[in-house]
Amino acid sequence: MKNKIVYSILALSLISTLSIAEGISTTDVEATYSSKSGLSESKEMKQNINLGFASTTGNTKTLNINGKYDYSYTSTGYNNQALNVAFDSSVFFTKNNNIKDNEEYKANLGLEQFISNGWLGYTSINWLRNKFLNFDNKSAIGAGIGKELYNDEQHSLKVKLGVAYNMEQYSNAQAEHKFTSINEYIEYNNQLNKVSSLFLKIGALENFDNFKTDYEVTGVFGFSFAVAENLSLTIEEEIRYDNLPPIGFKKTDTKSIVRLGYHF
Repeated sequence: MKNKIVYSILALSLISTLSIAEGISTTDVEATYSSKSGLSESKEMKQNINLGFASTTGNTKTLNINGKYDYSYTSTGYNNQALNVAFDSSVFFTKNNNIKDNEEYKANLGLEQFISNGWLGYTSINWLRNKFLNFDNKSAIGAGIGKELYNDEQHSLKVKLGVAYNMEQYSNAQAEHKFTSINEYIEYNNQLNKVSSLFLKIGALENFDNFKTDYEVTGVFGFSFAVAENLSLTIEEEIRYDNLPPIGFKKTDTKSIVRLGYHF
């Protein structure tokens, strides 16, 4: 009964957050540039709800509340190795004086098939709409490989490399942009102690046909620590650089977020 009450309160909080005044969460760098990774390996479905405050600069300047929901589970795939399936979806917007000044919709789906010796293969589908960044629809279908290069239970290093087919439809009269890219992702984690950790995530993509000018890089640095058995507090800073942004838009955007996560 107690768990049902907790779930109901969190669900109502998330719904109210999404309905009133929403912000932009930090980018899921791993999902954007490779695949949406599972929260943890488990035969049972794992879920995660995050609520927080965000500040953005660049093409949008806002201070707001934000929310996000994730779920994942692990099944058995190739050669009886683990197959992770993970998905997230989010809706964020803000209003000032009853005028909407920011709006973003996201969805990420990822499959990760573990092979052997830390190697994995992945496929992914990503979708985004943010007319305030001039993206009416921005989607990508990708595939690649990855490996955990190092893990001594305190420090860990993971990398992924793949290709993706990208489709960008703009809100203004700019022509639709379709291209194939090479995508890279690297993640470093430092488990400071039993309850706290530091992390650094960097993702990048380069257009196969225009490596020198058509590329983007996103980095997220953060600190997370447990405040209770199923609760964690995370502080994150994101910098995103797009060397060839939509016409009339800035190359650099930043986001700062403080969020509380509940895992169940």
